[in-house]
Amino acid sequence: MADKIRLGFIGANVRSTWASQSHFPALRASPDVELTAVCTTKPESAGEARKTLGAKFAFTDFRAMVSSPEVDAVAVVVRVPSHFETTRAAIEAGKHVYTEWPLGRTTVEAEELAALARAKGVQTAVGLQSRVSPSLLYMKELIDTGYIGEVLSCHADCMRDGALARPAARTWQRDVTLGANPLTIANGHVIDALRFVVGNFSRVSCMVTTQAKQWLQSDTKKMVDVTSPDNILVSGKLASGAVASVHVAAVPWAGGGFRMVVYGREGTLVATGDVSSQRGEMLRVQAAQRSHELIDLPIPDRFVWMPPDFPRGDPFNVGQMYKLFADAIRTGNNRLPTFDTAVDLHRFLDTIRQSSETGREMEVA
Repeated sequence: MADKIRLGFIGANVRSTWASQSHFPALRASPDVELTAVCTTKPESAGEARKTLGAKFAFTDFRAMVSSPEVDAVAVVVRVPSHFETTRAAIEAGKHVYTEWPLGRTTVEAEELAALARAKGVQTAVGLQSRVSPSLLYMKELIDTGYIGEVLSCHADCMRDGALARPAARTWQRDVTLGANPLTIANGHVIDALRFVVGNFSRVSCMVTTQAKQWLQSDTKKMVDVTSPDNILVSGKLASGAVASVHVAAVPWAGGGFRMVVYGREGTLVATGDVSSQRGEMLRVQAAQRSHELIDLPIPDRFVWMPPDFPRGDPFNVGQMYKLFADAIRTGNNRLPTFDTAVDLHRFLDTIRQSSETGREMEVA
């Protein structure tokens, strides 16, 4: 294997929003991973990606790319409905795989991918970047070491901008069956961040609703029906005995960003950000210890694994992910959120849906 992990990237269109904001700049600056091959569905965009991103190879068939001996590992950064087929092909080819969250369109798809990866003995990563955020890693350490004493209650909320008018090419997420909506994506990231920091829920009572039942297609001027939820409320109890609540929503105007508050017997911890828990901004962490005044806490360098000149913002946490991904491939010691982590979260989202649909409090397996 080469000194750097040789990565093949499925979904390398340079005009894609998330990959261009995060993955591509992270890979350019990565000391551990080399973007060796790119794959899109069209020769023109594949060639453009190879030239723009400096890759050695360009493919239009992901099966050909994952079979290449020049590729050690694969990143799957495409629309959620395509995660299953592309990720399965990479695993079957014996490649290590980093797939963005959600892992699959359904829990069944995620379970199949995780089982196949275990059978093939490949390293996996799923894009739950909150788990490599320096701020949240620090917050978790403070709680685990008793900085605020026994956790009594906690709350997280995230209000993200969700336009009610958008071009027809961007209305596909209105269909709940495609697996990419505020319940799975925005809520998935935020509730995973809370569970990572304070521990898992033991029971929940939930409401999942679609408040904006139609969107305007700005180019066709047609109103289209929306089945994807845009407001998710979860309340319940943690395995530790603490009470917890979460509210995640897509709102039309001036979304308020992310906030997580943990109240303990000896103090309070607060993490805030302008967008969400998993984005690469350095979340602000504040604390009060036997005091009613919050003070800012600097984030220790031990949670920052990127070089000083590594780009901040959205590339940062993705870069942290690629660092651990390379370490897992080289050593077999995987400290990442893996496909098994993803399956656990998919199952929890199913419990949230079921609680909302039945109007009952649910035990969390």
